[in-house]
Amino acid sequence: MKINELLGTEFPIIQGGMANIATGAFAAAVSNAGALGLIGSGGWDGETLRKEIRIAKAATDKPFGVNLMLMNPHIEDLAKVVVEEGVKVLTTGAGNPGKYVPAWKEAGIKVFPVVAAPILAKRLERYDVDGFIAEGTESGGHVGEMTTMALVPQVVDAVKAPVIAAGGIADGRQMAAAYALGACGVQVGTCLLVSQECPIHENYKKALLKAGANDTVVTGRTTGAPVRVLKNKMARQYLEMEKENMPLAEREKLTLGSLRKAVFEGDLDGGSFMCGQVAGMLHEIKPLRQIFEEMMAGCDAAMKGLQA
Repeated sequence: MKINELLGTEFPIIQGGMANIATGAFAAAVSNAGALGLIGSGGWDGETLRKEIRIAKAATDKPFGVNLMLMNPHIEDLAKVVVEEGVKVLTTGAGNPGKYVPAWKEAGIKVFPVVAAPILAKRLERYDVDGFIAEGTESGGHVGEMTTMALVPQVVDAVKAPVIAAGGIADGRQMAAAYALGACGVQVGTCLLVSQECPIHENYKKALLKAGANDTVVTGRTTGAPVRVLKNKMARQYLEMEKENMPLAEREKLTLGSLRKAVFEGDLDGGSFMCGQVAGMLHEIKPLRQIFEEMMAGCDAAMKGLQA
């Protein structure tokens, strides 16, 4: 079964829940284009999430979902809001969703935890979740250590639930590879940043289009909170501070508000331009629908090529 059959979408593609980027309007645009749009709740409170859910409802009649970060201090309120607002799909990260799953399932919500290791998927399977998003270290933003190529088949082997591949997927060849690894669909994020509909600052999009294959770096490994971003002045300075073992408080001063600086201000020096290693594959700004159609066509071509 492909994930679109379970979710009721046209394409077996889920949009990543990108904080400060994946608004209700953007999630609706993704859903209208045929994939599953996600609202990235990030550090929001309950009422902010409720507002964005209602924006999405007004803009699409297609399925969409919400991504919840479980370390959010407002998580109790967020967990209730998604039930009250009739959200149909949830993805979760940064924690164990087990205590919330019974209420979500009772409300008819499909739950997909994001996992970076097969052992975590195995632990979470007992909560009767609907599937897992196995996200490799190639992805943008907060990352684990396992690559998608190594992670996905091990998660597939560890659990019975469907597995969606994420991390390092931007075209049909990579989608076909995900199927070969045992995934039933893909989650993408970086390639959608250069969509016409994506609400990020124009400087963010231009930086992605200029990026080469080696232009991302992971900061924060020494703190246990690694984040993949584009190389810029802020990222290089942070890495130097890590190398010199400077106090965490000093490093946090540098990164405070850096994602917002990237998304809303386009601050090329001080912003945190989160993106995956596929940034070097992005060459033009396209409508979401075109991105999805080209991915599907490329996947079909790759599969036929392998059969030949």
